[in-house]
Amino acid sequence: MLIPRVILLIAVVWVGSLWTIGYIVAPTLFATLADRALAGTIAGRLFRIEAWISVACAGILLLLMLRDKARQPHFKACMILIGAMLLCTLIGHFGVQPFMAAIRESAGGLASDEARERFGMLHGVSSAIYLVQSLLGAVLLLKIRSS
Repeated sequence: MLIPRVILLIAVVWVGSLWTIGYIVAPTLFATLADRALAGTIAGRLFRIEAWISVACAGILLLLMLRDKARQPHFKACMILIGAMLLCTLIGHFGVQPFMAAIRESAGGLASDEARERFGMLHGVSSAIYLVQSLLGAVLLLKIRSS
């Protein structure tokens, strides 16, 4: 009976951290700090930490779900959701973010219209992936909770 509770706890920590950083902390940084570059730097570091939290939580959840497979009525759905959320992290943070960082760090940074446009497009893609991951997390919590 302990493992299902640990699974729920880890899922809540994971999804809660996604929502807190993405929808409370990052927007607050941009609304509060006058220096948008500083806000972006801090948000980037927080999203980097969040990516590693996601990888760790996904790994632990996958192992615990496999260990407790017999008692998980939504086992297959949860495994797919966890895998999809992990894939969102891998694509968003380890795929898209390096391109965004390269644009910011390149000579001139976001000084040119073209660089700002490319950065904005990548930021939109990254935000969409994050939203999908957040919604998948809500579904995951509902599935785990109903187990």
